Amino acid sequence: MPMGAKCQQKRLQHNSREGPTVLVLSPTRELATQIQDEAIKFGRSSRISSTCLYGGAPKGPQLRELERGADIVVATPGRLNDILEMNRVSLHQVSYLVLDEADRMLDMGFEPQIRKIVKQIPPKRQTLMYTATWPREVRKIASDLLANPVQVNIGNTDQLVANKSITQHVEVIPHMEKSRRLDQILRSQDPGSKSIIFCSTKRMCDQLARNLSRQYRASAIHGDKSQAERDSVLNDFRSGRCPVLVATDVAARGLDIKDIRVVVNYDFPTGVEDYVHRIGRTGRAGATGSAYTFFGDQDSKYASDLVKILEGANQSVPPQLKEMALRGGYGGRSRRWASSDDSYGGQGYGAKRSTDSFNNNNFGNQAGGGSSFHSRCVSVSV
Repeated sequence: MPMGAKCQQKRLQHNSREGPTVLVLSPTRELATQIQDEAIKFGRSSRISSTCLYGGAPKGPQLRELERGADIVVATPGRLNDILEMNRVSLHQVSYLVLDEADRMLDMGFEPQIRKIVKQIPPKRQTLMYTATWPREVRKIASDLLANPVQVNIGNTDQLVANKSITQHVEVIPHMEKSRRLDQILRSQDPGSKSIIFCSTKRMCDQLARNLSRQYRASAIHGDKSQAERDSVLNDFRSGRCPVLVATDVAARGLDIKDIRVVVNYDFPTGVEDYVHRIGRTGRAGATGSAYTFFGDQDSKYASDLVKILEGANQSVPPQLKEMALRGGYGGRSRRWASSDDSYGGQGYGAKRSTDSFNNNNFGNQAGGGSSFHSRCVSVSV
């Protein structure tokens, strides 16, 4: 509502062709288009116009949208920076800046683009920053871009917490048993139920989708897919025409798709944060869901952290997983556990997080759309 009021006030003073009033930066085009969809709904009755700028699609239609004028621009940093360098958009009228999933944008290497973009926005503005974690890098950019911010914490900010509406099943099994067990899980679901299966590599993603397609309506999504292919796959998944989606961490955060009943971690991710984000695709908006995770000896370094996640959500812990943790399955998480004064702090990144790259717009883990992981919001008016 405040954003809409600002747009209407500015419209009395300036033409929207002179530049947007609201700028929303998002880490990925899929999340950006979801935000754009909501902006369209919001602006329909109030005649507030919006457009979406993202890579992997032709610039021409996006430039024409800007020329027609837009009160709200939703953009990925890479594409917006390209258009700014072409001098095809002005940010001098922006008075409302939103950084959605700031931690993810920094994690994907967008900090230089963000800082370059913000330099073109007047300092007299309201800025909102949303982040799921609070490492040193996020604190630094928050201190640089925000003046005397009000910080709002949602959920437990001192530890990683999974959604208790999700029933978690962790199965310690050898690699050769994964395919058979996956088939059992999918067969146990109601016909047409939506399921997401996460794999660690694009090659495995494609291979598994091909194998599953012999018995199920399955498709794959990852960074090597074209924009048209990704749009088609997601549309088919949303509509239920293709209810089994095999994905890399492309789909782990941010995709707001209703009625996903089951998540399967065919391969364990590179840390428990990614695990929590993956399983958070189910059990959303008050619904319940199930998550199955295949865990092997190669994943033992995550055992201790995974036990904490399960116990924190009142889930049963398999004896084999407990044994792995007792044998020394520590320290494999992608970021170190939080303390009360340094949530996911500093530069405590362990295993390097892999991302897919889409035409200079990385597409890795997403947030938004209400993941099961806690989130933070920082806002300021100056």
